[in-house]
Amino acid sequence: MNRLRKIAWGRVATFAVVAVCVGYAPLAMTELWPYARPGAPAFGERLLGAAVSPRYVAEALETRIGPYGRSLVPLIVHSVLGGALMLLGPVQLLSAVRRRVRLHRAAGIVFALTVYVSMAGAAVYLARTAPRDAFSGEAFWIVLATILVGTTLSVTFGVLAAVARRPDLHQRWMLLCYGYLMTAPLLRLEWGGLPLLMPGLPMEDVNRVAVMHLGSVVVFGALLASRAMDRRAVLPSDVGSWTPWPLLAVAHAVGAAGLWWLGRALTEHGAEGRRLLLAYLLPFAVAYAVMAVRQRAAGRAGRTWPREEWRLHLAALCLAPAFSAGATLTLGRFAHLDRLTALSAGAGIGCGVLAFAATAVVSLRVVYVGESARRRAATPPPAAARASVPTPS
Repeated sequence: MNRLRKIAWGRVATFAVVAVCVGYAPLAMTELWPYARPGAPAFGERLLGAAVSPRYVAEALETRIGPYGRSLVPLIVHSVLGGALMLLGPVQLLSAVRRRVRLHRAAGIVFALTVYVSMAGAAVYLARTAPRDAFSGEAFWIVLATILVGTTLSVTFGVLAAVARRPDLHQRWMLLCYGYLMTAPLLRLEWGGLPLLMPGLPMEDVNRVAVMHLGSVVVFGALLASRAMDRRAVLPSDVGSWTPWPLLAVAHAVGAAGLWWLGRALTEHGAEGRRLLLAYLLPFAVAYAVMAVRQRAAGRAGRTWPREEWRLHLAALCLAPAFSAGATLTLGRFAHLDRLTALSAGAGIGCGVLAFAATAVVSLRVVYVGESARRRAATPPPAAARASVPTPS
């Protein structure tokens, strides 16, 4: 019964992701048409205006005419190819699940090239747009730039893992890459959903709320998908844990200090700061609870590899608030951002950056175990052990 429930939830999650991607693809591809040709149909604007109000959409998008106009061609390339990636992603996922190797490999090459070109368009836009002119200001610009770097690096590591014939690592990096890409459709869903929970909130403020947790949501989803697709209970020639309890305890202590600092700093900014703190804490708490329960359950069942991966990501999640606190102080000092903007940017990038670091450590862990097993197999037994082996008569 438990196995059936697990399979059912996996299918529901897969269907939901595919539905969101396929539904968002045409909206992404046509999003910038009105800026290139006034009066052109904008399906996303119509849907959002019907869900919230036409005034809500008009007030937000009229401020984008200038910044978008300076980089319209790169943005169109980015948005059209971004819509294509929303369609290629499900093809990659389903072909991997169904083991359609040729289709998966061909679609993967197209996917990687599309990511590079799409991210190049986004990079040109960010380079030509001053952070203060970005939608919702400097914090949003910093989060977008971080997502761009994470997406590009993760697809690169995914390609390198495929070339090295490491499908387990390839799978993790590509899922992380697609998680970063999913920030775009999820942000649009928040444009339509958050005003229902917070009436009167303009879209610029919706962006500020969304960046507080979008990173933690998408990387947590990528981790869940990775763990669901990796059925191994142990790794061959396992060499012990890289996250022993003392190290995990230190990560918890450092994370608690960072979380306390972030909470105190945000609440100093009144109702807006408390709203941002709530947007950060709720997804963070859910991700923490699931990771803690899963690693404990895996340990009790003797499944050492799932426990190790859950614990590595749990340690990274615990360290994310401390990283965000450090990023806040750095951005405030060297980028000359005001306190609340620096807090929003620091909190917005913390979970995504630490999840990338955790995936890198997981990859090193897998490579180290494989290399240790190879060396043990290549090492001849000691002379005494060879002498004790009976020879056939």
